Amino acid sequence: MEFAIPIFLIFLILGMPVAFSIGLSGLTFFLVRDLPMSVLVQKSISTTQSFTMLAIPLFIFAGNLMNSSGITSRLMKLANVCTGHMYGNIGQVSCVLSTLMGGVSGSAVADAAMEARILGPEMNRLGYAKGWSAAINGLSGLIVATIPPSMGLIIYGTVGEVSIGRLFMAGWVPGILMMINLMIACSLSARKFGYKPERAKRASLKEVLSTLVAGVWAILFPVMLIVLIRFGIVSPTESGAFAVAYALFVGMFVYKELNFKTFMKTVKDSVKDITVITIILAFSGTFGYGVVYDDITTKLATTLMNVSSNPTIVLALVVFFLLACGMFMETTVIALILTPILLPVMKSVGVDPVVFGMIMMTCVTFGVMTPPVGTALYTTSDIMGCSVEETVKYGWPFYIAVLLVVVFMVFFPDAILYLPNMVYGAGA
Repeated sequence: MEFAIPIFLIFLILGMPVAFSIGLSGLTFFLVRDLPMSVLVQKSISTTQSFTMLAIPLFIFAGNLMNSSGITSRLMKLANVCTGHMYGNIGQVSCVLSTLMGGVSGSAVADAAMEARILGPEMNRLGYAKGWSAAINGLSGLIVATIPPSMGLIIYGTVGEVSIGRLFMAGWVPGILMMINLMIACSLSARKFGYKPERAKRASLKEVLSTLVAGVWAILFPVMLIVLIRFGIVSPTESGAFAVAYALFVGMFVYKELNFKTFMKTVKDSVKDITVITIILAFSGTFGYGVVYDDITTKLATTLMNVSSNPTIVLALVVFFLLACGMFMETTVIALILTPILLPVMKSVGVDPVVFGMIMMTCVTFGVMTPPVGTALYTTSDIMGCSVEETVKYGWPFYIAVLLVVVFMVFFPDAILYLPNMVYGAGA
């Protein structure tokens, strides 16, 4: 892999699409090691044949269906009613909506783009700085890194052979904590810039309950997902199929907003999203084979243990490494390539694989809002009509809010494990 990794990085720097950078670097490894090309083909195909990985395209399709079926608009109304009395309340709506949508979209970039398009015009009307609006819409999207059903957690759990049910349960604590941190940062920042609340006082209980009832079908989805997986009624993959059926039912028979035209547009959009991820999955198989073949995991573990045997220090070093990787590579790629490398190292120093999954996915998803490759950063800045520099300038309180969640997970792992241990039992 001493040749494959530099080639991968060079192609990436030159602007080649990530999937082809991975594929060509994997091909280089096979050529240098003079391995049979039949193995390269087998590894490429076998990666996409995983039953568990089938959950990813299913959840992408389900998320797009829910956006087309009226669920998103009802969740936004609920979030607005709950936060209308707060400073920078449309920014607060973005934080709450991301938490509610975490169980629907599963993608930080998709969530950030959706919120920028929906909330952006209202933010402009109220006089919010465009960079501030782009920053909160983009960084609140990071909440979906842990709120189930996160695509990153599905990939991590599949590649690392970690219980996806436990990962889904563990995601609630850091997800909700991130929402709270971002809302506090939003309030403090909004006070500084004078973004006053739209409501003079809190919404009445009656108003909140009526809005809650209107959006109950969307709120029930993540709860039903956890219950069905926990009691063995469905597997994580089958839960993706359930999500598609659920979205179709709600869109067609409950809210009646999903017609044939919007359904076909949703199918086309989903096919585009799924194709990109499937190509990356296929080519990552050859790269992963090289990692195992050259025993990269053992070499990295030895190097880290030579630095320190303290699990917290080793974990801190890995966190910095993941944050750096997130700045240059996409979340899906990092999860596929680095999970088989880093997870055994973390286990060897006593870090729980579920806790490491939460830390890893938060750190690498953080990269979607950092230059130079941050897809959500460029997307939200473009939608809001501001420069990337302006978004980063206004976004520093929100960056700090997210990083504080990472620090919390490093030093308080038992808090992350509380829910999975309560539901599945300790060490299950």
